[in-house]
Amino acid sequence: MAVHPAANVYDRPYLLLTLSSLFWAGNVIASRLARGEVSPMALTTYRWLGVLLLIVVFAARQVARDWPVLRGRLGYIAIMGALGFTCFNAFYYVAAHFTTAVNIGIIQGALPGLVFVFAFLIRGLRAGWGQIAGMAGTLLGVAVIATKGDLATLTTLDFNFGDLLMLGACVVYALYTVFLPDRPKVGGLSFFAGLSTSAFLTSLPFLAGEIAMGQYLSPSLYGWGLIAYCAVFPSVIAQVFFMRGVELVGPGRAGVFINLIPVFASILAVVLLGESFHLYHGLALALVLGGIFWAEWSKRHA
Repeated sequence: MAVHPAANVYDRPYLLLTLSSLFWAGNVIASRLARGEVSPMALTTYRWLGVLLLIVVFAARQVARDWPVLRGRLGYIAIMGALGFTCFNAFYYVAAHFTTAVNIGIIQGALPGLVFVFAFLIRGLRAGWGQIAGMAGTLLGVAVIATKGDLATLTTLDFNFGDLLMLGACVVYALYTVFLPDRPKVGGLSFFAGLSTSAFLTSLPFLAGEIAMGQYLSPSLYGWGLIAYCAVFPSVIAQVFFMRGVELVGPGRAGVFINLIPVFASILAVVLLGESFHLYHGLALALVLGGIFWAEWSKRHA
């Protein structure tokens, strides 16, 4: 009996994990293309509204089954959705108005380092010197981006506002990641549905503020296309593919593929947006990726 091509893809973990990182990198490009097509808070709100519509179609039964457990953890779900989805994306999309996609992608690569820092400060998670050195390398890579390779910037505090916003987005998402193990014991799609609902509801005050300040930009036809991409590919398909990849090869091996996001983002930014790739970008990318791989290698050989 012939095997459906989609089923064959769903059993190939490395392809699924690579596509997940590619779709998440595509979100970086979409955030830049959205300038002049849809305002940041509108993009955030409509993105999560689109996700909710998809959940109603494809996951309503699972959510209804897990609702008794979800109902007991609504406060936690609301905070986590606001942190990991609303605030992260709000910072992310506003940052795209002030910095390049190359910078956004490379700074995002520092997430594992920030997760390590907050896991140590909040949960007391210990690590070896190899991991500490690796994570320090990733943060140094972010510093290279923020200063454009010019250490004199540190004395003048003349940083790119967009880079600082993107770093703030990573801080918020790192906090979300550290508290993620406390999630309710329900199916992944049900938990994701709860977070998406929180993201939509908590984004509404930000959208209202954007409208009140006269910054709201109604989506153009092209803007609606970008919203659709953000709702479908990085929000849903990438999540499903990544969860399936973790199921097939385990979280340790799957997590390494997240390091492809800054690589893909840099390539896409140069090819699709025509952005410049400078020597300091290469140095920062090498520090970020090298630091992460060193941390992973030292952990496995500890």
